Amino acid sequence: MPFVTVKMLKSKERDIHVKRKLVEGITGVVVSTLNVKPEAVWVNIEEVERENWSEGGKLSVD
Repeated sequence: MPFVTVKMLKSKERDIHVKRKLVEGITGVVVSTLNVKPEAVWVNIEEVERENWSEGGKLSVD
């Protein structure tokens, strides 16, 4: 059973409809690539608060 984790910054603009579209797309690619049934694909979305994300040694909020 494939398990895909997507980590991204939390966004007020990203609603449940966008997340549905994302997991449908990811599931479709995994199904066609690995030749598995859609029911076998798990997708986990992890949203991270911007203040907890860093780039180049600095927090994104700085």
